[in-house]
Amino acid sequence: MKKVISTISFVLLCFAVSFSQTAHPALSMATTPEAGGFSTKRLARIDTVLKEYVDQGRMNGAVAMIVHDGKIVYYKNFGYNDLDTKTPLQKDAIFRIASQTKAITSVAIMMLYEEGKFMLDDPISNFIPEFKKPKVLDKYNKEDTTYTTVPAKREITIRDLLTHTSGLGYAQIGSTEAKNIYYKAGIVGGIGIPEFVLADKMKILGKLPLFHQPGEKFTYGLNTDVLGYLVEVVSGMSLKDFLHKRIFEPLGMKDTYFYLPAAKQKRLAILYTEDSSTKKAVKMAEKLSLYGNMYRDYPNMNGTYFSGGAGLSSTIYDYAIFLQMLLNGGEYKGKRLLSHNSVRMMTMNQIGDINRGPNKFGLGFGLTTEKGSAELPTQVGTFEWGGMFATTYWVDPKEKLIGLVYRNIWPTSWGNLGNQYKVLVYQAMNY
Repeated sequence: MKKVISTISFVLLCFAVSFSQTAHPALSMATTPEAGGFSTKRLARIDTVLKEYVDQGRMNGAVAMIVHDGKIVYYKNFGYNDLDTKTPLQKDAIFRIASQTKAITSVAIMMLYEEGKFMLDDPISNFIPEFKKPKVLDKYNKEDTTYTTVPAKREITIRDLLTHTSGLGYAQIGSTEAKNIYYKAGIVGGIGIPEFVLADKMKILGKLPLFHQPGEKFTYGLNTDVLGYLVEVVSGMSLKDFLHKRIFEPLGMKDTYFYLPAAKQKRLAILYTEDSSTKKAVKMAEKLSLYGNMYRDYPNMNGTYFSGGAGLSSTIYDYAIFLQMLLNGGEYKGKRLLSHNSVRMMTMNQIGDINRGPNKFGLGFGLTTEKGSAELPTQVGTFEWGGMFATTYWVDPKEKLIGLVYRNIWPTSWGNLGNQYKVLVYQAMNY
């Protein structure tokens, strides 16, 4: 009898182990779109629209992917990497993902939070003393960019930084006041300027004025760059090394870097802009004066500036792995980065009644509310963001759905493609 019980226990244990290994899907190709819950015929509408964008000169090319319950049901490339030579844009092209870096840095922060390194409502000045006793901009003289300040009502917390409610602004793309004050202090936006060091710039930033009282408004700013430096302070590693050792290597994200190794530099997507008169895609100049001589091909350099808010480049496949990990509740292929409750916290409203249009914000992600879900097909609870150079992603937990579409063009008059793509994805569902 004892032998029978032992055998049953062993079988149940094997079943439990097998179930735990298959409960969270890893990316794999669906045998057909229909096997993944999509219509081949209706997916063809995506082909039509993206080809039209290329044919009409609105973009040089794009890569698009749809993942449903771990199955890749759509993964296609369109157009050209080089319009002059008509060289096709490849599916494994490496794109500058800019602000899509923020989600990855936010996960790094939550990993350290789970290790007991800090609480989310701790003042950031506990770890970066330059942020002690912050001041808020009071009066600003646009003629000579001088200003006065008032004391902040409280310290900036780590949660404020994760939710962009700290009062920090953005260099080069923020308000006039932020752009001018940061420019004079040598603060950069983190894209295309490889020669600086994150710690140096964040220490200067900590002494500059906030643009509103902490916790009172949503202002998209350099918050995640500060969090990137917090990762360095707490972990004792550079942000580059932490992300690679703790996130990219465990997940198998083989093509995600701040600066590309020589062997992969030829895969960097060419960066485009648009002609001011025709609105058609043209190659971007090697340097952009808007960014203080921002280097177009900065990922192919030997840089030392690791921007937690905007510095990474990646493939659409690598980023889909990262998003699948989050959709799985923090685990991918047996490697757990976060607990499911930390993912829950990241993807719930963390800004309360603070205004952010029809939607809200979590810890590193924009969130679809009921009001937002009435405007687009994304379900309530969808979390998403994108990057400056026209990369877009979203994760819809209710549908077990991930959507991504990547271009590398800035600026573009056709920025609504991301939302148009959402409509095209949802209309193709068969379930």
